[in-house]
Amino acid sequence: MWHVSFDSGSRNNKTFKPKKKIVEGSHQYELMKHAASTLGSGNLRDAVKLPDGEDINEWVAVNTVDFFNQINMLYGTLTEFCTDKTCPIMRAGPKYEYHWADGLTVKKPIKCSAPKYIDYLMTWVQDQLDDEAVFPSKIGVPFPKSFLSIAKIILKRMFRVYAHIYHEHFNQVVFFS
Repeated sequence: MWHVSFDSGSRNNKTFKPKKKIVEGSHQYELMKHAASTLGSGNLRDAVKLPDGEDINEWVAVNTVDFFNQINMLYGTLTEFCTDKTCPIMRAGPKYEYHWADGLTVKKPIKCSAPKYIDYLMTWVQDQLDDEAVFPSKIGVPFPKSFLSIAKIILKRMFRVYAHIYHEHFNQVVFFS
């Protein structure tokens, strides 16, 4: 079962996006613990490998929620540096520029600042995670046939935030280390 918790950290009256919380004791929680334990092993192949007997959709769902939470935390530490003024374009270095479109409310891709793009993205991802038809939280409710395709789009778009942080805010990340 998925639960949502809200972080109250804010900057300029802007609240961070809600983070999905995996309930302790649930099957999703056990999968998350498994992923965390293999990540510490130093073997990336083991960290991403589907555990024996597990459903691929459940594994991808748990890791998508974890990735979403990790990005929220990391980006939250950089919001004072990633502003409309410092990052007027969502990009990752000089060769990659990202325009926002979700196919529903924004059908034609729009150029926007990195903070605006990330806000659109995290809102869109949260909506996907909250949609029981896409990310079912009840045991026995099947994932949609298109789940892996949907998850691929979500993960690809969330990776753009990491790419932006690496290319545009690496010095701040190093400073905080």
